[in-house]
Amino acid sequence: MAEPAVAQLEECLVIANPVAGTVGEELVRDVAARCARHTRVTVVRTTAPGDATEAARQAAGRPPADGIRVVVAVGGDGTVLEVADGLMADGAPGDHVALLIVPAGTGNSGYRSHWGERPWQEAVDHALGSPRRTLRRLDLARVRELDALVVLGAGAGLTAEVLRSARDLPQRGRARLQAGLEHAAASYTPYQGRVTVDGTVVHEGRTVFVNIGGGRHRAWQYLVLPHSVLDDGLLDICVMGEGTDPVEVPALLRAGRHLERPGAVHRTGRTVVVERTDGRPLSFEHDGELVRYDGTKVTLDVLPGVLPVLCDPQPATPAAQAAAPFTAAGARR
Repeated sequence: MAEPAVAQLEECLVIANPVAGTVGEELVRDVAARCARHTRVTVVRTTAPGDATEAARQAAGRPPADGIRVVVAVGGDGTVLEVADGLMADGAPGDHVALLIVPAGTGNSGYRSHWGERPWQEAVDHALGSPRRTLRRLDLARVRELDALVVLGAGAGLTAEVLRSARDLPQRGRARLQAGLEHAAASYTPYQGRVTVDGTVVHEGRTVFVNIGGGRHRAWQYLVLPHSVLDDGLLDICVMGEGTDPVEVPALLRAGRHLERPGAVHRTGRTVVVERTDGRPLSFEHDGELVRYDGTKVTLDVLPGVLPVLCDPQPATPAAQAAAPFTAAGARR
């Protein structure tokens, strides 16, 4: 990847979502203070859906200066999506604007895909201390039928039903998502579906789930896409069908062993079509939000290298990934 044209920090715009899982005034102050060690800082606190998008859009729309304008998203995966929507609102931003994530939501899988399990303080110092070394261009996707941007990834079937199942559970944070997956898996009935990648049908029949991305982990702890790379210009696709009982899925995903099962499919491609062939609506989510959708089909197109982000430039080696499946990495096994 070519080095970016800019290397100096112009400023940090910290966008904090006060209703995200662990965002409090103390955290906002700590993030601002950490960023201020490296450059000047402005803080925006959102008060309604769409505020983060508008703040990021304004930051991206300002004329380029001589350095990098960093937009720091403080919140969960939903906040990251809003910020990315704003940065992409008027087309892909140039290298003068970059996204940096501070995890403060429920799943925080976007942060994990960028920085693994590093403390956010270390990530901020590393990113802002070496912006040239940490600037990469992230692949995104767009859902044609919804005209929706996808940052972390998307899922259909069981991995979408988790969000519906978790709504009424008493647990909080990641424990709620874990309980939601176990609860949904216990009663889930696979659907008849079809998955097409770049014009070729790669799966047809009984479907437990389809996941597309994006980040390797979902809900922090589930290694759904073990081989996914942030910036290879491709979407990773995982399909679980015949050969997997839904109740086995939580343990398989925690260990990253699901692709070893009979009937599992892993592909990469630029366009993915996910269909439900029995005529019923497809249960679909992206970036941790269940989508209200009555259609039977979604089409996702990769947007290669469109979003500048500050993230770990030293992904784990294949050997390290195999030995420690919960370590985020950017290299394909």
